[in-house]
Amino acid sequence: MMLGMSLFTFTLVHVVLSLIGIAAGAVVVFGFISGKRLDGWNTLFLVTTVLTSVTGFMFPFEQVLPSHIVGAISLAVLAVALVALYRFHLAGPWRSVYVVAASVALYFNSFVGIVQAFQKIPVLKAMAPTQSEPPFLVAQLALLGVFILLGTRATRNFRPAATT
Repeated sequence: MMLGMSLFTFTLVHVVLSLIGIAAGAVVVFGFISGKRLDGWNTLFLVTTVLTSVTGFMFPFEQVLPSHIVGAISLAVLAVALVALYRFHLAGPWRSVYVVAASVALYFNSFVGIVQAFQKIPVLKAMAPTQSEPPFLVAQLALLGVFILLGTRATRNFRPAATT
């Protein structure tokens, strides 16, 4: 379960991992756009994003929630990213596979961040109490649009030298 931590402490660890993953992922994506590998940032992004998804399954729950589905998909996408980076060393088509997988994993983490913001921040919750109102939908569509643009540009610009 939560490894003997209080729910508050565990939630704090989960949130901090998520925020570090989002910040590191942003650095990674902008590195892609500028044609840089940024290996340390990639490792930080991948580790914290995997841990974010894994810890999300460790909260008490009685039924499968949308967050569990997003977490499972994110872990599958991250597995592809890890294989592309560490098994195939970004050779050939694995470069694009990695950029797309890393960008999608970052999008999922950011998507959940927006969901959480609309659930926890009073002014946002008031604007979209059921998360089906226009402000929530606009925020999610804007996020998707930004990631489509960034992901496309990152895939075009990222041309690192393969490593062994």
